[in-house]
Amino acid sequence: MESSTLLSGIGNGIVAVAFPWLVLERTGSATAAGLVAAAAALPLVVSSLLSGTVVDLVGRRRTAIGADVLSGLSAAAVPVTDAVLGLDVPTIALLAAVGAVFDPAGFSAREAMLPKCARAAGFRLDRVNSVHTALFSVSFLVAPGLGGLLIALVGASATLYATTVAFALAAVAVSLVRVSSAGRPVQHESAATFTAATREGLSFVFRTPLVRALAIVPAVAVMAWFPVEAVLLPAYFVEQDAPVRLGGLLAALSAGVVVGSLAYGALAPRVSRHRVFIGSLGLLAVSVVGMAQLPAYGPLLVLGFTTGVFYGPVEPVSNVTVQEMTPERLRGRVVGVMTSTAYAAGPVGFLLAGPLVDAFGVRPAFMVTAGLLVVLAIGSAFSPSLRRLDRSL
Repeated sequence: MESSTLLSGIGNGIVAVAFPWLVLERTGSATAAGLVAAAAALPLVVSSLLSGTVVDLVGRRRTAIGADVLSGLSAAAVPVTDAVLGLDVPTIALLAAVGAVFDPAGFSAREAMLPKCARAAGFRLDRVNSVHTALFSVSFLVAPGLGGLLIALVGASATLYATTVAFALAAVAVSLVRVSSAGRPVQHESAATFTAATREGLSFVFRTPLVRALAIVPAVAVMAWFPVEAVLLPAYFVEQDAPVRLGGLLAALSAGVVVGSLAYGALAPRVSRHRVFIGSLGLLAVSVVGMAQLPAYGPLLVLGFTTGVFYGPVEPVSNVTVQEMTPERLRGRVVGVMTSTAYAAGPVGFLLAGPLVDAFGVRPAFMVTAGLLVVLAIGSAFSPSLRRLDRSL
């Protein structure tokens, strides 16, 4: 299954480089890039929420296959439309929004399968989640550099054909998964309707204090960090006409996440989840403050790597805790709610970052982002709900 995670991540990683570059190259406006990023993120709020219910009702393998196929077709629509009609900002925004609709279903379906896959392989759930996060990050280690190279060779629009190929291969890979959790949960729906089933997942998240906190903290982190990758760094490197440097920095970030997540997987049986989670958020904030100074490219690469390392344990800690606390029949919906909450914060960050860059420049906008992460780290350290992380062991 993890080969499918890797391939799907490569497809999304190429998109993460190609779309903002396409907009900035054709308009020169960071605000336009922020609007397109927000247009892509907004549908994710609803589709993430509903896709979790689809995963539980339709089946995990079928949902993942369908999501990958549709994501690949939507990526191919960009260069085809460019060749036939041409692309302006509203058209790019529309195509970005359509393409983003299908991604959460594949993500939720794969994550919902992890506990049974771990059991079948005889691995600890902590370890499987750290490997899952690391492989997803490996895809973003490969994809930005590949995306930057393809942009330099064939242009941003044609680069999206590579995304189509990656999603097609991901669909083939996930079709080969054979564990019990690939279908519907053994204990199937108690709720009578799609709406009631969705509401049941929402209710579980928001009436469970620790799960609720693990939904809110990543949402704030997404609001702060998504604009860095989708608006601030592309704007900075477009000014230098350096797509390969952008890809290299994003790759360094992903390499750091790989190291951090795998390190947590190795140490998980011997460390406190609460201390790892809070410590990682604090060090992440410090590292991003350093990045916000926009030093020379070498130090920026080092800071990008350390930022990834410090973020690496955050997602595995959150994921394994939620998986352990969630009933099997609700797992797809709970993952969907968690993802939807994070994506809901993304458009806010995008819509703020673009105008900040245009009005004040990249560095001041970056400092605002870094400040938000500092506040998040301090608030998390004093959260009584997050202190329950170790009680879930």
